[in-house]
Amino acid sequence: MRLKAILSGLFCMLTLLLLAGCGNSTSNSGSTNDKVVEIEYWHVASDSFGGQTVRELVADFNKTHPNIKVTEKFNPDMYKGLTQNLQAALASGQTPDVVQMGWNFLNYAHENFETESIDKIFADAGDPNFIKDTFEPNIARLAQTDTGDQVGVPYSLSLPVLYYNPDIFKAAGLDPNKPPTTWTEVAEYAKQIKEKTGNPAFFMQEYADTWTNQALVESNGGTMLTHKDGKWQAGFDTPEAAYAYQVIADMVKNGTGLHATNEEGFQSFTSGKLAMVATTIGKRANFEKSSNFKVMTTTFPAFGNKPVKVPAGGNFLMILSKDKAKQKAAVEFVKYLESAENLTKWDTGTGYLPPRKGMAQEGPYKKLMDENENIRKAMEMLPNVTPWVSFPGQNGLQAEQILIDARDVILNGSKTASEALHEAALKINDLLK
Repeated sequence: MRLKAILSGLFCMLTLLLLAGCGNSTSNSGSTNDKVVEIEYWHVASDSFGGQTVRELVADFNKTHPNIKVTEKFNPDMYKGLTQNLQAALASGQTPDVVQMGWNFLNYAHENFETESIDKIFADAGDPNFIKDTFEPNIARLAQTDTGDQVGVPYSLSLPVLYYNPDIFKAAGLDPNKPPTTWTEVAEYAKQIKEKTGNPAFFMQEYADTWTNQALVESNGGTMLTHKDGKWQAGFDTPEAAYAYQVIADMVKNGTGLHATNEEGFQSFTSGKLAMVATTIGKRANFEKSSNFKVMTTTFPAFGNKPVKVPAGGNFLMILSKDKAKQKAAVEFVKYLESAENLTKWDTGTGYLPPRKGMAQEGPYKKLMDENENIRKAMEMLPNVTPWVSFPGQNGLQAEQILIDARDVILNGSKTASEALHEAALKINDLLK
């Protein structure tokens, strides 16, 4: 009897242990309280473009959110590269949870990547008004389709500016306090600098996108994409667009401008060999840290008296998770990134402008603006911001690449801007059908 009692007791204890184990297993499958939820964050921040800041933010989030583990993944070739990698990942069933999606792929992502409503995801996570409470309506709309679907959460705002080296200006007999304000003046300054120093003087970024080219075209009164008779068509097969592209090509042709990789162009600038660079304000922090001269900026140049129009560069955050626990963890991570403190860290590490309400009025970002004139100048350009053109449909990536290829053909002098843009427009219109 005694043995029977002992065995009975052991059996009961074993049963309780098994039940407890089963209970924990069930709880872990859907609770962020007992199980570490792992999510993956895809971004385009290279080491010279905010990569270190991404790693610091992710490490701090993981430390302060022990029930969530974020793994970050860098994608080269900017937003086009990330989008291509995302296509391949989704095809194999390996979906990242949060991605930095470039504004120029807004429509493409919405039409080609199956996602749940971002508003519903936030509502399910207990914060249905986050987007409305955090962003001004015009900023929130940057991550909306033409039909009003909120595809993601605004994150990084950038616009193109003209960086310049005041020491080279002085050496060439130019006043650093009077930088060029028009493209005619940019060409004249570049010519004088070339004559005085013997070096090329100007470089415009050549990322795998058409961002600065859109700024050129629209600032000269042109357009990149038109909607006619219910169909989308290329809008850049015009004299205005061709003239805007040709201005840069002519500087390359006469030796006052560079046609090079970004690494070569940016390195020439930070090493003090190149006077002017037109690129994103998102490079501000890297340029200021890497240069042994005072980096100065001015607004994106105009074409005569025409108003300057600059597309909103940068990215928004999409949540691609289908699993509810991962969605909730992704919301926590997005809200962390969008806090005033962490947006200030992101700007400090890159140069991107914050999309959050009230950042310029108070708090850590206001202090940053007060200390850095380049930030203040960039913030003053926000009223000139227009949406970054997003080619629609399944062939959006191909359309973007055709226009990138046209830019390279124009800059290497193989064809005039008018010829290359006309051929590109025909190809893109065929794709958009």
